[in-house]
Amino acid sequence: MSIKNRIFNVIREDDENDLISNIIDGLIIILIIINVLLVILDTFNFSEDYQRISKGIEMFSIYFFTIEYILRLWTSDLKYPNIKSSKARLKHMVSLMSLIDLAAILPFYLPFILVVDLRVLRALRIIRLFRVFKINRYTNSLSNIFIVFKNRKYELMSSFFIVFLLMIISSVIMYSLENPAQPQVFSNALSGLWWAVATFTTVGYGDIYPITVGGKIMAGIMAILGIGLVAVPTGIISAGFIELMNHNKHEDDSKSYCPYCGKNLS
Repeated sequence: MSIKNRIFNVIREDDENDLISNIIDGLIIILIIINVLLVILDTFNFSEDYQRISKGIEMFSIYFFTIEYILRLWTSDLKYPNIKSSKARLKHMVSLMSLIDLAAILPFYLPFILVVDLRVLRALRIIRLFRVFKINRYTNSLSNIFIVFKNRKYELMSSFFIVFLLMIISSVIMYSLENPAQPQVFSNALSGLWWAVATFTTVGYGDIYPITVGGKIMAGIMAILGIGLVAVPTGIISAGFIELMNHNKHEDDSKSYCPYCGKNLS
């Protein structure tokens, strides 16, 4: 096996029984968690010793994730063997996980490429939080969440679109009912959109609310509808999880394993 193939097998997690792959996966997960904690801790005023340690961990993380990104880009032609190397690398670069990998290291390299205001650069450091999404590559549970959302994207989009339409309609109706009584609060047709969001999600902050009889009746109807409509995406996602678990169970049952090493023979 060539070095390139070996690297591909390690970083692509194709073999769950590979010790080196598991060690690297564990190291990356720990590094991601530490980086997320550092983003939070950096908002506190700690001593200079902490600042040096934080900077050292940040530099190590940048180098580590940069090498990982380059290796994934280098071996992407093995992931897509049916297309040319250049197209395979381009396909990898525009994939969701690759964009997340790039966003995790990009703020460090921007000052070397462009002249960036230091205030903007400090704001871009928050992009380091994107590193937490890299964990998705190393855990099956998080991967299943993305698979469910991908499989049910059309149903979810339809349900969200219906909820959005109802919020717009209720906002316009609420404006018509409440504007004469409180023109400062419901000043235009879209001013009630925040009220609609708070009502449909059953949050009810109370910063904007109807005072007329018609407005209160309308608010009650919208609150009751909100309970049912907001629950629709939850039902779609739950059904998707059940379907995915049944599919995975069926695949596991259909696989055959070696009785000596436990490797999948299918």
